[in-house]
Amino acid sequence: MDLRLYDTLTKEKRSFVPIDRNNVRMYVCGPTVYDFAHIGNARPVIVFDVLFRLLRHLYGADRVTYVRNITDVDDKINERAARDFPGVALNEAIRKVTEVTEKQFHDDAAALGSLPPTFEPRATDFVLPRSDGKADMVTLIKQLIARGNAYEAGGEVLFDTASMPDYGMLSGRKLDEQLAGARVAVEAHKKNPADFVLWKQSSGDEPGWESPWGRGRPGWHIECSAMSAAYLGDVFDIHGGGLDLIFPHHENELAQSRCAHGTSVMANYWMHNGFLEVEGKKMSKSLGNFVTIRDVLADWPGEVLRLNMLKTHYRSPIDWTLKGLEESAKTLDDWYWVAADNKGERPSEAVIEALSDDLNTPQMIASLHGLRNNAASGSEPDRNAFVASLRLLGFLSESAAEWKGRKQQASGVDVKQIDGLISDRTAARARKDFKESDRIRDELAAMGVVIKDSKEGTTWEIAR
Repeated sequence: MDLRLYDTLTKEKRSFVPIDRNNVRMYVCGPTVYDFAHIGNARPVIVFDVLFRLLRHLYGADRVTYVRNITDVDDKINERAARDFPGVALNEAIRKVTEVTEKQFHDDAAALGSLPPTFEPRATDFVLPRSDGKADMVTLIKQLIARGNAYEAGGEVLFDTASMPDYGMLSGRKLDEQLAGARVAVEAHKKNPADFVLWKQSSGDEPGWESPWGRGRPGWHIECSAMSAAYLGDVFDIHGGGLDLIFPHHENELAQSRCAHGTSVMANYWMHNGFLEVEGKKMSKSLGNFVTIRDVLADWPGEVLRLNMLKTHYRSPIDWTLKGLEESAKTLDDWYWVAADNKGERPSEAVIEALSDDLNTPQMIASLHGLRNNAASGSEPDRNAFVASLRLLGFLSESAAEWKGRKQQASGVDVKQIDGLISDRTAARARKDFKESDRIRDELAAMGVVIKDSKEGTTWEIAR
């Protein structure tokens, strides 16, 4: 089956051809771990997990390498480290902070049904030359200086954007346009206003490492260039992240990686997920609509969040609403009921075909609904394909009983009482006492219980 992906660089959907079918390689920019991740951070986690799962299905689970980094060098992390661990050396305090926040992120990602990446490097482990010979930031910067693509000035090492004729190719921002609108006087030590930092000096109250350019710390962009090269090589298949990273982060990553390695490309496909809003507004603390993954997980199972994300195509903006979550929860209640703990063996070709069209998850969900209807009508082949497809996508992590039990526990209902009333109603229907049957149905409805009658019997759920 032909996998087609939209490439931000060429601005077209292209057939995916891996460099090496036995080692398909993908890098995705991970979180900056200074606090709980917000639901906007959940989108790339889920989107690229689905792509990871699809690639594993198409090429083999042991033939796909997925790297997602942890950024643990950041001003916000520095501030929290100094606040939470006064008197502790800053580099050590940063590690103490990020060990906690990294675990929070891992717990959230697991709750969302996402597989762990193959490798998850921390930026601070790739600053200095390593004993294992893997790529590191200091060595990459040395290579850029040696090749004439970087220079020292004003206590910094800067990338010389003018040394790369096609700088701006990813974002479409031409260098001469950037120069025309820049305020040159602000940073006079730069050769060009668009030049960006590779290494900067650190004061005594900032984290730092000893380098050929003095005690300092890396710029943001060089981190991902080092970590991707360390595990995936100079050129790899897919580079992913949020739309907000195209410029300047990915643009500068691409520039420094190509120049350091002397390659024409860094990755063959660049993929970016769209923005997320909350109830139609940009998420921000000032608007009071800033929501963390942990906040939502307190009220909803992770699979509800996962489905809610996948209802919108990954390149389109998504509006995160309570109504959407309620609809996703009802869909999953139904899917668990129809799946009925069937093992499932082979995913539906229609589902794989939809995903192979640039992760067309809305079409994928439409295919799942068709399978569900056929399965509910008694088609065992469709039930098997339905269940296998859901498991491939990271759903059905619980048994049907566990899913129902969790929901019932959260609602605080008396399960025995409800089951007893349903038994009484079933008996009334059997003896054609429909007046009593309707009375019991109304009593259940008053308790917030919705009942569903089918050929297989009667099931119930709590109305949301």
